[in-house]
Amino acid sequence: MRDLVNRDCDCTEQALAQIDLRRKINLLIEEWKAAGGRGVLPDVRGRTRLQAVTKDKPASLLARR
Repeated sequence: MRDLVNRDCDCTEQALAQIDLRRKINLLIEEWKAAGGRGVLPDVRGRTRLQAVTKDKPASLLARR
């Protein structure tokens, strides 16, 4: 979608698809909470930080944490 925006092209379909996915994710989160989910859900920042750490360090160092 960013490429389309950068090229000043219509990205309506992609934007609507992304909004639809976000709605579905929010619905799943609401269902999870209604079913008794109490933990903290991971966010993108946590996942990218974990990926950066695992790429730079061997698994033996990660196990010590």
